[in-house]
Parts: sequence; C-alpha cells; structure tokens
Amino acid sequence: MTLALIGINHNTASLAVRERVAIGRNALPDTTRAFAQMPGVCECMIVSTCNRVEILAAVEDPSVRIGEFLAQYFGIAPDEILPHLYELRDHEAVRHLFRMAASLDSMVVGDAQILGQVKEAFTVAKTAGAIAGQLEPLMQSAFAAAKKARTETSIGANSVSIASVAVDLAKKIFGSLEGRTAFLVGAGKMSEIAARHLVQQGIGTLLVTNRTHERALRMAEEVHGRLNPQVVPFEKIYEAAANADIILSSTGAPHYIFSPEHGASFLQHRRNRPMFFIDIAVPRDVDPAMNKLDGIFVYDIDDLQQVAASHRTAREREAIDAESLIEQEVERFEKRQRGVNAAPAIVALQQQAEAIRTGEIARMHARLASLTPEQREAVDALTHGLVNKFLHPPMQALKQAAREDDRSALEALCGVWSLPAAPIGKPDDPEKSSE
Repeated sequence: MTLALIGINHNTASLAVRERVAIGRNALPDTTRAFAQMPGVCECMIVSTCNRVEILAAVEDPSVRIGEFLAQYFGIAPDEILPHLYELRDHEAVRHLFRMAASLDSMVVGDAQILGQVKEAFTVAKTAGAIAGQLEPLMQSAFAAAKKARTETSIGANSVSIASVAVDLAKKIFGSLEGRTAFLVGAGKMSEIAARHLVQQGIGTLLVTNRTHERALRMAEEVHGRLNPQVVPFEKIYEAAANADIILSSTGAPHYIFSPEHGASFLQHRRNRPMFFIDIAVPRDVDPAMNKLDGIFVYDIDDLQQVAASHRTAREREAIDAESLIEQEVERFEKRQRGVNAAPAIVALQQQAEAIRTGEIARMHARLASLTPEQREAVDALTHGLVNKFLHPPMQALKQAAREDDRSALEALCGVWSLPAAPIGKPDDPEKSSE
C-alpha cells in the first residue's frame, strides 16, 4: 500500500487557477466518493480550503494518476492544471500532512482554522465510507501532533487566520475603523472570526447577511457584545452594500455576486465616497473588473499574502520550535507504523510455534491418554507458557528491527524461521530498494 498526496495551494497556483478546482462544503461528500471509486484507490480524503485543495489517498498502485482525476472531474485541460500540482508519497506525504494540520504550511503561520478544516474533511470522508484502517491511525496521529504543536510551542499564541488578516488590512486602509460601517456577506466561520476582530478593532457599525437568514441571526447573536450587529435580509444585499465602507465577502456562491454594474450603482449612491471590498471567498464573490472603477478597491485572498508575510516574519521563531516538534512526531508515527508492519511476521511465528506445540502433544497422545482432564489442562497450560517464553525474545527482536528500519536484521530474523518479511523502509529510498 502506498500513501499518496497530491494538491494545489497558494504557493503553486494563483487564485484564478485555484478557484477552478475549489470544492464547496456541499459538494465535498460526492467528490470524495467519486475519487474513492477510482481504480486502485483504497481510501481517501479531500481537504478543500480557500488556499488549497489536497487529496490524500492510500493506493494499491503507485501509478494511479490522481492529477488527471482532478482535471477530468472539473473539466480542465490537463496542461492547465497539472503544472501547478505537487505530488508526495509515503514519508513526504506524512510529513506534509502533519505540517499542514499544524498550520506550518498555511499562508498565515499559526492559522487557527486549518486544523478544524482538516478534521472536517476527515469526518466527511469517514461518513462517505472512504476511510478505513489505513488512514484512520495516520489522521489521528496528525491531529495529536498539531494539537501538541499549538500547546507546547508559541505558534498558537494570539491566534490568527485569513479573516483576522483581512481585518488588519481594513484597519491599515482606513487607519482607524471607528465610525466606519462594515458589511459581512456570508455567515460562515470566516465571517464569524472577522466579525469578532472588527468589533475588537472598534468598527462603528456592523452589518451581516447570509442566504440562510437564521444563520446570520445566529452569528450576530454569537458576536454580540459592545456592538449589536444588524442582520440584513439577503434580498436586500445591494441596498445595504451601498451604505458600507468595507464589504468583506465570504460566501459559497459559484459565481460573482458583485459586478462592475453594482459598483457603479454603489458609487452613485455614495456620492463617490470610496468603498473597499475584501473578497476571501474561493471561488471569488467580487468580479476583479470592479477594480477599474474609480473609488472602488478590491482585495482578494492572494492580495492578503503581503499582509500575511508580516505575521510569518513575526512567527519565525515559534515556527522553528513547531517544525522541530512536528519532525519528532512524524518519526514517532513512522516508528509505530514500522512496528505494526512486523505484525505478519510475528503472527506467522506464533502460528508456527503453535503448530509445533499441538503437533508434539498429538504425537504424545498415547502416553498422555491416562491423564485426567485436569492434568491435560495443566500440560496444555505448561506447554503454552513455555512457547510464550521462548517466543518473547524473537518477537521483541522483530519489533525492534522494524521500528529501527533495520532491513538486514529483519530479513535475517525472518529467514531463521522462514517467515514473511515485514515491509519496512521507504519505497522511494534508492539505497534501501537496491538491497
């Protein structure tokens, strides 16, 4: 079984490319099931966020073309998507997964949201029937490592996210948010985080809307404090937008909801007072052509990278500590897995010893015929105990050789008893594969 991870993120592709393969929350279960049915795929899960789409899979055939699945599924020409993909196998896939869950691969190092997003992807995959014995222990170890990184290093201090970076950008634009009106379009987790930061930064008026009105009401209730957010019915979105200085949009719409025509109408209503759109949706909510209108300024999620860079610089020291911890957790997981890989050899050894034991008892059947049932039980217990004591040293040696990735020792031990060799070592390690 080979572990494969293929993806596209903010480091390998522009937003214009990423939004073509973005998978919305509602579409994620069906997409996961579709990939799980691909020949050669045993288990899989898909992580889709504003900055990345990644497929993690346990595959029987290392030549499974995951990238071509993405291109075909989304109807994209292979040459338009394949150059932007990265593909990792086994050890490198595990390492990347652990770093991603710990927010070390995020646009904002220390992103407070990514672990929750990975957990949600895992839950979706389990519910879809795409997770079984291979990925379950891997994901649980990744979650534990990410939690450890956040609690034992400072990477989780003063939690930041794309939403909080967006609010920082708004504050830099205006200098102060006092007396300003912000309009949150969409009431998901991103908007909730943004709302809390806007209130903390002293926003004057906060408007909230969502296609599901009850969800907007719930979010307004959750962030209620110094400020009482005003909930706007979604059908009045454009009327409310005309009164906002800052519009932060994060919906799951598959198309633009703000166009240059809307922008021209807003400016006329506002007597050309400027408006700032911060679009953190993928696919985008705001047509980039709105930037051509004098008085309207549009920032998308890629534009936030410059603001995020300052957070990354400030967190470099914390990131070094977290990187070291994650490397230790990856090694710990792989040692544990190598120990598990020795199980077939250990089971075969136990079966072989048990066959010898029962064979000897059968051979001595005539001599033992005069024994009482209690005496036969005593003989059975005695021989079981002797076998277990004799097996303990070789079983420990097998586990140790597997954990330490000592192929020669493992092969020697297995050869003594003609046991199946445990699959240790990395398939992509030329030094090991040449042995």
